[in-house]
This record gives sequence, C-alpha cells and structure tokens, in this order.
Amino acid sequence: MVLGHWVVTALVAEGGTVRTASPLQFLPGLTPITWVFQSLAVFFLVGGHVAARGHAAARARGTAYGPWLAARLARLFRPVAAVLVLWAVAAAGMLASGADLTTVHTLLKLALSPLWFLLVFAALTAATPLVARCHPLWPLAAVAAVDAVRFGLGGPAWLGWVNVAAGWLVPFALGASRPRSPFGADRRTGWALLLGGAAATVVLVAGCGYPAAMVGVPGAPVSNLSPPTLAAVTFGLAQCGLAFLLAPSLRRVLRRPAAWAGVTFVNRYAMTVFLWHQTALMAVTAGLLWAGPLPGLHTAPDGTAWLAARLTWMPLFALALAVCWTAFRHHEQHRAGARGRPVQRAGVSAPPPLR
Repeated sequence: MVLGHWVVTALVAEGGTVRTASPLQFLPGLTPITWVFQSLAVFFLVGGHVAARGHAAARARGTAYGPWLAARLARLFRPVAAVLVLWAVAAAGMLASGADLTTVHTLLKLALSPLWFLLVFAALTAATPLVARCHPLWPLAAVAAVDAVRFGLGGPAWLGWVNVAAGWLVPFALGASRPRSPFGADRRTGWALLLGGAAATVVLVAGCGYPAAMVGVPGAPVSNLSPPTLAAVTFGLAQCGLAFLLAPSLRRVLRRPAAWAGVTFVNRYAMTVFLWHQTALMAVTAGLLWAGPLPGLHTAPDGTAWLAARLTWMPLFALALAVCWTAFRHHEQHRAGARGRPVQRAGVSAPPPLR
C-alpha cells in the first residue's frame, strides 16, 4: 500500500502552489497496479477476525466490554496524536510564513487522509458484538441498493457515503463471522468468493460504467473508493477469496522462524509506517523545491518518463520514512501497566495489518 501511494500520488509545483495529481489520469495502462495495492478489504477481513476473536477471549476471561474496547483502540490511536501535533504546527508555520492556502490544504489533506480509515475501523471494532451476528450479505445488499439509487435513479451524491460503513462492513463481517479460523474456510468458499467477486466486478466495470481503477483518480466523475462503490466491494470479496486460498501456503512459510520474525517486526510498527509514509513523500518533495522542478518529483505525471523518474525517488522516500519511523515509533508501543507489567497489545488489524 505504501509503494502504491508513492507511485500514484504526485505533487506538482506550479507558480508557488502545490497541487496533487495522479499518473492514472494520463496513463490508464497503470490501472492494474490499483488492483494489487488497493487491498483494504483484506485488512478489514483480518480486522473483523481479530476483533471477534479478541472479544470472545475477553468475555471468557470475564473482561468487560469497555476495557476490552479501550485496549483495542489504544494502539490504533496513540500514534495518531504525534501526526496531528506535527501537522498542526507545520500548518500554522506555513500560514504564518504566507504560504498559499491551496498548498496548505493540499498538504494537510494528503497527510491526514489515512485517518479516515482509522475512524471507520474504530467504529466497526466498537460494534464487534453486533457485527459478529451480521451476515455479510446484508451490508452487501445495502451497498447495492445505495448504488442503484445513486447511479440508476439519479439519487443525491451524498447518499454514497452510506457505503463508507456498509461497504467495509462486508469484509469485516466476513472475518468476524469466523472468529475461530477465518482462513480455515474450505477451498470451495475461497473459489466462490474469488470467482464470484471477480465476475461481478467485470460485469460492473464493463457493463455498468464503474471505473476500472480501484482507487480515486483526480478529475474522474466517479471514484470506486471515495465513497466505496459496489464494484469496490465485489472486488474486495474476490481479494478475500484469494486470501482464503493462499492462507495454507502462507502458514507454511510463516512456520520458518526467520519469516515469522520478519512479520512480527514489521507488525510492531505497522501503524507508524502507515501514518507517516505520505509525510515522508512530502518532506522529500518540499525539501528539494530549491533545486527547481525535478522530473518525477515536482512535475506533472503525464507520461512514462515521469513514472521512470518517480521510481528513482523511491529509495529517498524510504529513507525519509525511516527517519520518521525512528522518531515516532515509540508512540506505537504498549505502555507499562500500573504494576510494571506490559499492557496486552490491542490486536488491532489495520493497514498495514496489526496483531
């Protein structure tokens, strides 16, 4: 997901103003990369499983709902405070120095855009006891109904925002309905989700006019992601089916100590990477403005030459992200309890997936 954002997000400097653009506007051949990097449905699937399993375990231990929820949300939101403070100071500094309002708005929107996911995820996590009893077909039907009214009957555009909850509830409920073993589904279920979801997505894109890109494209009349459409949800179900089918192979790989150690290390700081990766991109872009319009960094993403140049900047983005990780990683770690014992990790699953 981080690499995907770095590829499809461009900051174009023009006449003292910075605006966002996307190579997807100019290079439709890049659309398939959105099918790989837009994997939110799998994160919600795993999140639903972890939340339902954690709630069941808490009930078995006699832990009340309130403390369980507080523990789960603590790790999710603790790193957010650092992001909000830094960008509040940065925005105030830019405005005080006379920066263009459009530029400040562009940068703030890009830096804080990951937070929408956390709010939706937190709301679904809070509703876990109810979601565990919800069949995924119900929110799927709600998404279909909203799109039918919105696109088929000329309903109001704001109605689509109902799908922010309903759309991501589909994979979350799918995971929550299997608290014991979400990836222990039989292969028939996996194939049904993969083939059925893929076929439905093809029909919606080819026959009903939904965009092929599974992320928003600036200037496009419809986005599959903001708010989620039926095509995004059926595509997500196909991804969930693929996850079910790949799970046994992944389990075998993770039995190797080195592989498991790597996953555990990344998992410890997943939220930090997720929250700061756009800031790292902007830091590099702004830090090199003095050098003039640099291809792939400050120029419009209007061709393959831009894409080739952008790939050469990836190591510098990664270095900037490493600096952010070093500075802010401690915000993600659990605190010591009142008696010196570590507080149990919340077990949140968010992009990137957390345990």
